[in-house]
Amino acid sequence: MSIKTKVLFTLLLLFPLSFLYAQNNENPQPDQIVDQIVAVVGGNVILLSDVENEYIQNMLQGNVQGGAGLRCRVIEELLFQKLLLVQAEVDSVVVTDKMVENELERRMRYFIAQIGSKEKLEEYFGKSILEIKEDLRDRIRDHLMIQEVQAKITANVKVTPAEVMEFYNGIPVDSLPLVTSEYEIMQIVKKPPVSEVEIAMVKEKLNGIRERVLKGEDFSTLANLYSMDPGSMAKGGNLGQIGRGETYPEFEAAAFSLKPGEVSPVIKTEKGYHIIQLIDRRGEFVNVKHILIIPQPSMADLAQAKKEMEHIVSLIKADSLTFEEAAAKYSDDPTKNNGGLLSNPYSGTSLFDAQEIDPGIFFVVDKLKVGGISAPGLYTDTEDMRQAYRVLMLKSFSQPHRASIKDDYPRVQNMLLMFKQNEEINQWIRKKSDATYINISADFISCDFQYEWKTSTQE
Repeated sequence: MSIKTKVLFTLLLLFPLSFLYAQNNENPQPDQIVDQIVAVVGGNVILLSDVENEYIQNMLQGNVQGGAGLRCRVIEELLFQKLLLVQAEVDSVVVTDKMVENELERRMRYFIAQIGSKEKLEEYFGKSILEIKEDLRDRIRDHLMIQEVQAKITANVKVTPAEVMEFYNGIPVDSLPLVTSEYEIMQIVKKPPVSEVEIAMVKEKLNGIRERVLKGEDFSTLANLYSMDPGSMAKGGNLGQIGRGETYPEFEAAAFSLKPGEVSPVIKTEKGYHIIQLIDRRGEFVNVKHILIIPQPSMADLAQAKKEMEHIVSLIKADSLTFEEAAAKYSDDPTKNNGGLLSNPYSGTSLFDAQEIDPGIFFVVDKLKVGGISAPGLYTDTEDMRQAYRVLMLKSFSQPHRASIKDDYPRVQNMLLMFKQNEEINQWIRKKSDATYINISADFISCDFQYEWKTSTQE
């Protein structure tokens, strides 16, 4: 399965089925789902559309054994999620608006980077990024609450090396998981500084655009022409409503100081340089447009960065310092804090299979031997849209094999940890469901559930 497909599946799992129907069927057909309540857990309702949404995604991701058994497993997972939400209310779990917005922004940046562009994501769903975020917001809030409660349930679960060895020895050889080829990759990034001349040119350009707006030209048209913000330029620079604490402090201060229709002077944030136009303000929220221009390094600055990178590589090859030491000392990327080691966002580990690696990285490291270092290559950072030079090293590569205690200890350890966590969750469900109102529709009460769900009167 390609990265793009995985990303789309991950997104689809977050959307209600009614949203997907809205994208693909303007005229509902008679055989489409008529929603109904499948179960109630405390004050939380599970709808048939929720079940069908999860069912479809399981089928698309390769779970080909569909039918009633899969639907029952889906219902049980949703029951568990709703039960966790009930506990979140009991524990007064707090998920702030800022936490939700930060998670939304993180996911959107990641999805856009993997799929290729904001426009492709918007085209797939037929909605703007702002509208997609609005559809996701409540589900993200619930997801964060569920995560916190589940983490508390399993917080005290630990495994010892002796337990790991006993667990491994108890697995039949033909039942050991097959480990596909995996890569560990390290990087050093040099981002050349932007000259004061370039910054001055950006400010002058933005001031010129501001003057054109003040003389009557349309802000949205100019944003389409000049803004470097891929998330808003196609919408005329419109960012929608922004609350306090949701953006850069300098941006927020300028936006909240404007009157409707007024255009700010040029302001600087971590992202670059902006001018802002206020559409309207409602209490602690502002609706704004902006034009962003990001200063870029000159060709001379890029050449200097390449020269510095080549010197760093020569030091590593001469054994004057290790790749990890060089990354920690010279890299301009946050991965420097981990010795340059890349982290897999799917698994949270440093291991990638081939399909999980960015193509721009994969086609470089696939030609390297373990310990090999690439030549400095020019690329554009997706986070800040600035050009930089990057050197990659293939730290490790494994051929497909059955998991072994010698080569795959962390994997086996994690298998045991998950097993023990599931046991802990099993005990918690039995106890919690006994004290919670649970009503499962008569259409699904005959499901062969993994856990004993003590229910109230079924209808």
